[in-house]
Amino acid sequence: MSHIVTFEGKPPEGMINFGVGQPSADLLPIDLVQKATEDFLQAAQPLDLNYGVLQGDQRFRDSLATFLTKNYGQPVDADSLFVTGGNSQALDLICSHMSSPGDTIIVEEPCYFLAFQIFADHGLNIVSVPIDHDGLDIDALEETLARTKPALLYTIPSYQNPSGQTMSATRRKRLVELSQEHDFLIMADEVYQLLSYYDSPPDALGTLSESGTVLSLGSFSKILAPALRLGWIQTSNERVNRLTKIGAINSGGSLNHFTSHIVRHAIDLGLQQTHLERLRRTYRGRVEAMDAALKEHFSDHATWTRPDGGYFFWLKLNKDTSARELRHKAEEMEVSFQAGEFFSGSSRMKNYIRLSFAYYNEEDIRAGISRLKPLFV
Repeated sequence: MSHIVTFEGKPPEGMINFGVGQPSADLLPIDLVQKATEDFLQAAQPLDLNYGVLQGDQRFRDSLATFLTKNYGQPVDADSLFVTGGNSQALDLICSHMSSPGDTIIVEEPCYFLAFQIFADHGLNIVSVPIDHDGLDIDALEETLARTKPALLYTIPSYQNPSGQTMSATRRKRLVELSQEHDFLIMADEVYQLLSYYDSPPDALGTLSESGTVLSLGSFSKILAPALRLGWIQTSNERVNRLTKIGAINSGGSLNHFTSHIVRHAIDLGLQQTHLERLRRTYRGRVEAMDAALKEHFSDHATWTRPDGGYFFWLKLNKDTSARELRHKAEEMEVSFQAGEFFSGSSRMKNYIRLSFAYYNEEDIRAGISRLKPLFV
């Protein structure tokens, strides 16, 4: 999907680009990382700079398990955690070693658009199943499973990218049952699980990893800093053992050993928890600013549901128009967004747009929504 323009660096001065799905500069905590790094280096031993054990440093996994237990509200076993270099690497790793070219992967419709390229890299056949206000449509999934045998299913169960919808607890349980009945693996992208701004979402699918069919993917990119390239897979002991036998890992050791030390100290010092709570407060204010601005300017031109967490608003335009074409006009007015068709496995959803509230403060959000209005009236 080479036509998709992704974001690197910083938008041009004056541009308000709601297509940017990452934290704003004021939420990237240099002081926190510096303090955690200094705390680690003051106590570091020479072997802390070695390759690291294959699964990931035990001390880090212990700290991460404690952090997740507190925030998930369910016990997390350190032995169920495998350290990764972030979610994109984890997706690539699972596709490489738990599927084969020509296999089928079921994805949500709409779906995180950059995942499509990862799946294409591995020669996977993509089959889409719709979502609704309760997340993945399980009835539609069962109909698909009656005629398709997938190797993998990819879902973002909480505050889905792009729709912002959350899968209900009932559907999560049934999804795991279906994965066991039909022998496929669930790749649960749970990067937004901890970014709830109102009520907490249902239990993370990672808490059901003992089923043997769930691989829950988490990352510090959304809750600390993307540059750390540090994440984890939570899964069964059998799956963890299989991951440690991958040749590149057996050769190179832990995928992000040094950074895991720094983040361990950030967790143990309480800095990560404090930062997470700051993110929740800040993003809640941005959600409410964007929702209010949309109500003021777009009530007659689009429909949407205010997200309870995550990063994104998902708007359906009332007019049957191409959001992709409108984006070019928007950029001339120094505002931008992601067009809905990029998130469709079959290039549908042309009259949808995704807006991220993560990168801009409340004042800029109001200004950006005001700039967008003339395009859609």
